[in-house]
Amino acid sequence: MSDPRMVRRLAFVALFQLDARGELTDDELVAAVANSEDPSIDADRIAKSVQAEAFELARAAYADRKRCDDVMKNLSPEWPAYRQAAVDRALLRLAHFEMYSGRASAALAIDSAVELAKEFSTEKSPGFINALLDAAGKRIAGKKSKKTAAKASDASTDAAAESMTESAPEEPS
Repeated sequence: MSDPRMVRRLAFVALFQLDARGELTDDELVAAVANSEDPSIDADRIAKSVQAEAFELARAAYADRKRCDDVMKNLSPEWPAYRQAAVDRALLRLAHFEMYSGRASAALAIDSAVELAKEFSTEKSPGFINALLDAAGKRIAGKKSKKTAAKASDASTDAAAESMTESAPEEPS
């Protein structure tokens, strides 16, 4: 079983590279990650399965970046993606994707992003990231609970309609 923290850390570094350089092959990502300034990542010692999982996560977050950027712009119009530090933008995109896709709980995604921000970004970044992701996580949870409530309502309406047709008296012939 892979270490989720290493997967997330490697995905963050890979997403940062994708954001800076565009689409990259796995070999290019391995080389970029190996040249990163993160001493805890030794590309030669990371299992291929962990790399594959991290690169898949990074690519999915990169593909979904417009959704994240739109949410963050709505939550903080004075700090659209192009004004954010590249590290912060990568952390926001990764955590937002994890929350939106259901890959990680909001609490885990936010906590991981804040911890990485403390290590790789500015002094003010952890608070900025925490505030935006907390608000985004609440929106995502609200949308999911509305969908769940709508499905439950549809199911109860269907059950009530079925019950009514089953208990209706037969018409005389």
